[in-house]
Amino acid sequence: MSMYNYVVRRIGFMVVTLFFVTLIAFGVTNILPGDVALLILGPNATEESLAALQAQLGLNRPLYVQYFDWVVGLLQGQMGESLRFGEPVADLIAERLPRSLLLAFAATFVAVVLSIPLGVYAAVNQNEAPDVTASMFAFVGISMPIFLWGLVFILVFAVWLNLFPTGGYVSPSEDLVGALTRLVLPAGAMGFALTAYIMRMTRSSMLEVLSEEYINLARAKGMSQRVIVLRHALKNAVIPVITVVAFQFSYAFGGVVVLEEVFFWPGIGRLTLTAIQSRDIPLIQGCIVVVALIYMFSNFAADLLYAYFDPRIRYGGEE
Repeated sequence: MSMYNYVVRRIGFMVVTLFFVTLIAFGVTNILPGDVALLILGPNATEESLAALQAQLGLNRPLYVQYFDWVVGLLQGQMGESLRFGEPVADLIAERLPRSLLLAFAATFVAVVLSIPLGVYAAVNQNEAPDVTASMFAFVGISMPIFLWGLVFILVFAVWLNLFPTGGYVSPSEDLVGALTRLVLPAGAMGFALTAYIMRMTRSSMLEVLSEEYINLARAKGMSQRVIVLRHALKNAVIPVITVVAFQFSYAFGGVVVLEEVFFWPGIGRLTLTAIQSRDIPLIQGCIVVVALIYMFSNFAADLLYAYFDPRIRYGGEE
């Protein structure tokens, strides 16, 4: 199967997946208890005012009609209007999405920079002290949730050492230094938690590659350990790690929902929490769709990177 056919088929799968995401998101948000009109107008609202608002919001129409109109709006780039903020949902998400992406990319970068060297070092020194230490490090990282790492980082680096602010956000275009100082703790906490998964996969993949015959042949030819590891083993070992990195980026983007609240980071995570607390159905639906798209595109990017690192890979078998 050619790369073109593979890409077309994967895009088709993404479209089908997105359809089911919209169906589930719409269904779940519309079976939540409570009356949206009552939440907006308050408990003292009259029946006439409630009925008028429901008609204005289109809540009195059949659900399939509401779903069809919502999907048509999505295809046109319109997600409705937020009931909580009174602004277009697309504008609210467009304002906060880059902040969450910045945090997720920074955390993934921290995780990759830490995990791949640690995984390679642990594999080269299998069953020795560095390997045991790295394995214990991975076990601790996996055992603790991201928000707890956030609290630990705040306590150590903000409260005890007073090196960074406890939270908040500054636009890089306004103050680059201030933006970076506020990015260090949330990105470091999330990246530290993600490091364990990538490191374990890197170690396992490196151990498998280092046991291959061509590696033994390279040793027999007198090649240095550095050349064998970096030039021959790592390039092949990194292929399965790509998938883990992509999944960890998706996990990081999903994890910002809690971590943004811990660090007062005004991204899509805090926006989603606000929407849920306010039962802002259009905003909840919009956030769900955007997060689902991030997951799908990150996994799609991982599949494309497979071909870059190993062109011999054939997707779906030979025709």
